[in-house]
Amino acid sequence: MKTGPFSLKVIFAVPLVVAFLSLIGLVGALLGDDVWDWIGWLGLGACIAVTIWALIARRVR
Repeated sequence: MKTGPFSLKVIFAVPLVVAFLSLIGLVGALLGDDVWDWIGWLGLGACIAVTIWALIARRVR
């Protein structure tokens, strides 16, 4: 099934990647200090960056 210019794989790929990154970030933040804190920051920060990017891209259209 194809919806518009994007296939379903493309539509759901980005939310799956964001969900995976947030899961890695949350688990990383809970496991320990030092490197795990950085993994948590990167995982959760990537989700915020993707959200801001999507909001900006939506306004530009």
